[in-house]
Amino acid sequence: MVRHFIDLFDINAAEAADLLDRASSLKREERHGDRPQLLAGRTLGLVFDKPSLRTRVSFEAAITQLGGNALFLNGKDVGMGVRESVADFARVISQYVDALAVRTFSQTTIEELARFATIPIINALSDSSHPCQALADLLTVREALGGLSGLKFVFVGDGNNVARSLAKASAFFGVRFVLACPPGYEYPAEFVSRFAASNPETPLTIEHDPRAAVAGADMVYTDVWASMGQEDEVESRKAVFEPYRVDSALLALARPGAIFLHCLPARRGEEVTDEVLDGPSSLVVPQAANRLHFQKALLAWLLIDNMAEADGPMARTFP
Repeated sequence: MVRHFIDLFDINAAEAADLLDRASSLKREERHGDRPQLLAGRTLGLVFDKPSLRTRVSFEAAITQLGGNALFLNGKDVGMGVRESVADFARVISQYVDALAVRTFSQTTIEELARFATIPIINALSDSSHPCQALADLLTVREALGGLSGLKFVFVGDGNNVARSLAKASAFFGVRFVLACPPGYEYPAEFVSRFAASNPETPLTIEHDPRAAVAGADMVYTDVWASMGQEDEVESRKAVFEPYRVDSALLALARPGAIFLHCLPARRGEEVTDEVLDGPSSLVVPQAANRLHFQKALLAWLLIDNMAEADGPMARTFP
């Protein structure tokens, strides 16, 4: 059975931990100048409906460093769902590449691809989740703070795709995740129901006062106030989210040694000030770098471990 990576609800805590451990192992080897050619001869397809820097480059570099190659396809040129059905595209692209990473506006598109493809489908960002970002972020936290269990993680913003994936990822590792958002900008009801069903003992904590939320936090995270596809809401959201800007005064309420994260690109002066983004607590550059290492681990997991397990049991070993 082909495994996909389209949502963090599709993996379990042990698999999430394995992925972080493998990412750490590959990162250590990279620092020692060793790039094991685990995926020599493999091709990763990339179909992007949305522009990208970090996601595209980190995936292309990841497959290259593992010995394979990447093939980038602009979503508009491909015309998936327009020139031909998503199902037909999935069946055909499966004959050309070994895995497909998709960055799109619609989670349903990724789910439909997974139904008809015979290769692993990877969610490189959709309107409802960003699983690669979330697990790479927890890798960054684990490196910086030495562990994950029991930490307080505060996301200041709305219940967007990144916040949802971070909430689910945090539940895997015993991290207390708090969403600090204006009233009316909480998680969608569908996500709340699905999270409750899969994590009945983990509350989805929401706090409308950003100062109360950040108090005692080990990590403070924010994102742009209006995501791609919400361009018509930019001005209205600015007025609503103004009190939720992460500045030095807000960050000072967190624990001593707390770290600041942002998935980037940032709108400086809006959701975060320069003094925070460029300050000593900010790990946004190492955070971005860890996208590469996590995605190397993910590609190896999908194209080696799970392909082998489809043919029979295999003990998992890290390179």
